[in-house]
Amino acid sequence: MEKVEIGKKYIIHSYKHNGRIYKAWDEAVLLSYNRKEGIYIFGNKDTQVTEADGRNWSTKEPAILFFFTNHWYNIIAQCKKSGLYFYCNIASPMMIEEGAIKYIDYDLDVKVFPDGSFKILDRKEYYYHKKKMAYPEEIDNIIKKELNHLIEQIRKKNSYFNQEIIRQYQKKYEEIKKKS
Repeated sequence: MEKVEIGKKYIIHSYKHNGRIYKAWDEAVLLSYNRKEGIYIFGNKDTQVTEADGRNWSTKEPAILFFFTNHWYNIIAQCKKSGLYFYCNIASPMMIEEGAIKYIDYDLDVKVFPDGSFKILDRKEYYYHKKKMAYPEEIDNIIKKELNHLIEQIRKKNSYFNQEIIRQYQKKYEEIKKKS
């Protein structure tokens, strides 16, 4: 893992198990990190996203992104006018290399609504890619275990899912953006 710096802009590369890039985001600003605990927190807004098929779109609302080096998921807090939503990707632990946050996306997602309810998404896509890309049984077991761990964190409303903490990071992101 390369040296990181608070306030520095990174790009995000999401890959599939076969090594092909799936999506790319053009900006994520590092807000905080704890290398020992394996957590890196970023912010972004109005970020250009490029899909594998070449389509482009931009995020609309501010987002706080939690990436982990010791968990098989990442969490995006979407600060929408209608409330705080979370989009959680089941994915390999992240790494930072050549100015890019990199991870493998394993299809399953969990969407968390402002009232705390949640929905698991893309199960069919997971089973399709599991067969097509021959996910090893070890990875399948890790993914199931990590999905359960993530759901437990959602139910407990731990710090990643705490509205006040998200607002503090959003404020920090806005302050960093004003300075740059």
